[in-house]
Amino acid sequence: MYIYPDNLKAKATMWLWQLKDIGIIGVCALLSILALTQAGFFPPIVLTAVYAFLTIRFEDTSILDFIRYACAFFFAGQQFFEWRYTE
Repeated sequence: MYIYPDNLKAKATMWLWQLKDIGIIGVCALLSILALTQAGFFPPIVLTAVYAFLTIRFEDTSILDFIRYACAFFFAGQQFFEWRYTE
């Protein structure tokens, strides 16, 4: 008997990536190889490899998620602190 994890609420994953990330990596890899073979342009394949590395998931989190959360905390979201003295 096969039981799907988290009562059908978990995102679909294959190997170490979510299926959405595998699709993005596949399309970018095809375009990168095309750019490399036709124009000799190397940076797209490097960016694809970096994206593939950053989206590797361990325990439902990735490095890219951590970077997004850190940027939102430090740059995008307003930090508000209120200091009071109460007796």
